[in-house]
This record gives sequence, structure tokens and C-alpha cells, in this order.
Amino acid sequence: MLFWLIKLKKQLILSAFVLTIGWFFTPPIYKLTSNKSSLNTDLKVMSYNVRMFNHWKWIAGDSIPQKIHKFVVDKSPDILLFQEYYSLEKQQFSYPYKYIKTKTSKAKIGLAIYSKFPIINTGSLDLKNTSNNIIFADIKREKDTIRVYNLHLQSLQLKTDKENFGQENSEKLIARLKEGFIKQAAQTEVFLKHEKKWKGKKIVAGDFNNTSYSWVYNQIASNKKDTFIEAGQGFGKTFNYWFPMRIDFILTDENAIVNQFHSFSENNSDHTPILAKVNW
Repeated sequence: MLFWLIKLKKQLILSAFVLTIGWFFTPPIYKLTSNKSSLNTDLKVMSYNVRMFNHWKWIAGDSIPQKIHKFVVDKSPDILLFQEYYSLEKQQFSYPYKYIKTKTSKAKIGLAIYSKFPIINTGSLDLKNTSNNIIFADIKREKDTIRVYNLHLQSLQLKTDKENFGQENSEKLIARLKEGFIKQAAQTEVFLKHEKKWKGKKIVAGDFNNTSYSWVYNQIASNKKDTFIEAGQGFGKTFNYWFPMRIDFILTDENAIVNQFHSFSENNSDHTPILAKVNW
């Protein structure tokens, strides 16, 4: 318990740091210029929390699944990562290879990896005591094998459309945040331990449910390139909130070359899709 409390303390200190001087230090909250180079051999990677394809009608209208499908088809990523994938919404994405994992055989919500290139190995980290998870797929592209991780870390359960995040009692809000931070820290440790075993090319992407100033991000992004920092422009906002929160990421190993990054303004979920063009 003491071990996780120390990690929590670190996260809270980092959060305070953001509120006071985070605007003035890296990682940047706003990028003035972007990289617009591109090669025919670039690998196009998209990450998208689709919020169950709007199954419970959080957004008015019946065409959200179709809009998401059209957007993905138009952008045509080589590798497509979904968080909060909902298997009851029949999405006919025309990819020859895929790995879809729900937490249990009866569950309908999970993570998905689609690929235009052969998937030769898959796995799930099976995070404990949570509906969140981390999965991976080893993708064969010509002579390269690229490990792709799809992360959906613990939500902090903040109602961003409500005053005080929908919590009148500040002590309950703090308790909720504390529990979320502790779970995120534990999940991060599980990921880092697993990741150490892979020495080749890699992509680490998904919904971290925390910002680029958090302990979670700094641990996972260590010795990696953040594709937004390398090639993005603007705020890189990925979550529907008045403040430009960037909580969805595409990271690569340090040997990768990031040629482009895009954060789109699609409003078909509470998250926006992000796409990066990567090469080695």
C-alpha cells in the first residue's frame, strides 16, 4: 500500500505543477508548427476511443456508427486501434487482420486492433479489478515485426459536463481521484514490465485517461517519441472538454521517424481520433 501511495503523491505533485507552471515547460501544450513531410512507405496509425459507437445515444442521432465508419474508411489507416469497442454495433471494417478482445467471453466492450498487414502474435495483459485493459499485436510488415500496444487505462470517472465534475462533496471527489490514480499507477507498472521484454520496433497508443503532464504519461513515454510533439500542430486536443485536454496518444520507439500527426475535430464520441504517419 505504501508503494502505491508514494506513486499517488508523485501524480498529485505533477498535477499541481501543471496548474501552476505547466504552461511554460515541456511537453508543449500548443505547437506552432507541424511536420508535413510524407513518404510512400509511411505507416499510418490511428487511435480512436469510439465510446461504444454511441450505443446508448449520448449524442443525439442514429447515424453516429455510420459517421465513424465513413471517417475511418476515408482516412484508411494501415493500423487502427479502438478503445471502448462495442461488438454489438456491427462495424464492417474491411481489414484482412484483426484482434478484438473483451474482458470476458460474455462482455461486449473491449479493445480492437485492425491491420492491413499480417498479425502474427496477439496478447492481452488482462488488468485486474477493472473493465479497462491493454492488448497488443505483433504485426509483420515486409522484413519488420512491429509490436503495437493498445492501452485503455483507468478512467478517473470525472463528469466533465457537470459543475465540480458532478460531485458536491469535495472529499468524495478527492477519494475518487485517489482511487483512479492508484489503479492507473498499478496498470502502468503492469505495462512497463511487459514492454521491457520487447526489444524491437514498437507503437504504444490509446486512451491514457491522463494528460501529458501526469506521472502515468511520463512513465510510459520515457524513451519514446510522442507523435504530437514530433509532428503535430495546435493544442492536439483529444477530449470533449472546455480545456484543451490531450489524453489520447500515439508513441513510438526512439528510432522511428514521425512524418505527420493529426488530431481531428470529429464529434462522434467524447474523444477525437488521432492519426500519425510513422517510418523507420
